[in-house]
Amino acid sequence: MSTPANDKLIPAATILLLRDGHDGLEVFMVVRHHQIDFASGALVFPGGKVDPRDSLDSVRERVDGAEGLDDREFAMRVAAIREAYEECGVLLARPEGSRKLVDAERLTSLEPKRVALNEGEIGIGDVLSTERLRLALDLLTPFAHWITPKMMPKRFDTRFYLVIAPDDHLAMHDGSESVDSVWIRPADALEEAKAGTKTIIFPTRVNVQKLGRHRSVVEALAAARASTIITVEPRVERREEGAVLSIPAEADYDVTEEPISSTR
Repeated sequence: MSTPANDKLIPAATILLLRDGHDGLEVFMVVRHHQIDFASGALVFPGGKVDPRDSLDSVRERVDGAEGLDDREFAMRVAAIREAYEECGVLLARPEGSRKLVDAERLTSLEPKRVALNEGEIGIGDVLSTERLRLALDLLTPFAHWITPKMMPKRFDTRFYLVIAPDDHLAMHDGSESVDSVWIRPADALEEAKAGTKTIIFPTRVNVQKLGRHRSVVEALAAARASTIITVEPRVERREEGAVLSIPAEADYDVTEEPISSTR
């Protein structure tokens, strides 16, 4: 997953929490607060910018699955887990010496730390060291890599990751950055977007479509592990019929281009 040299790119990470529902694969999504500067009011996956504290030594000492990761990829995976914890209360971390994730009871006791983390008073390394936890980077499966188009004033370099949601962690929106949340089948999310009852921006929508090819969590994870991640940096092409946003065909999405007017 190579990244073009551009100091203006803001590293970020997005996490797709998955579970098997009664009618098939479901993904957890949140509605962004209308005052957030990116995708305000839209149905999105939890995620956000990398915090400089995500790559401190205090974090590196307390992770599982960091072997072979460069500094940028390491920070993005940490950010994905931290954002899932901050934004929806799911913590992909294990107590020292255990292979099991923290249980619901332990998660409840950690709520003051989550609040402090969300408010920027502490970093994820502070939570790990004081609570003797290890981040489970090994549970993340890379799914996609998108870079904001060059014509945008603020550009993000974003990795998307799949993970099985822990059964006993209650995922819900935080009430600040996100104001609503839902477990939803990809097909249902797309239908709501088509009907206009939900707003889903282009990058989210095409990734929902791609996820919707699979009937179960196991199938989705297997497909992601078998695929090659192609960096997607949408390009704007001017044509007689109007401006079109295009993405590489080799990235294997259901669409390769779409009129700018319909990408929101």
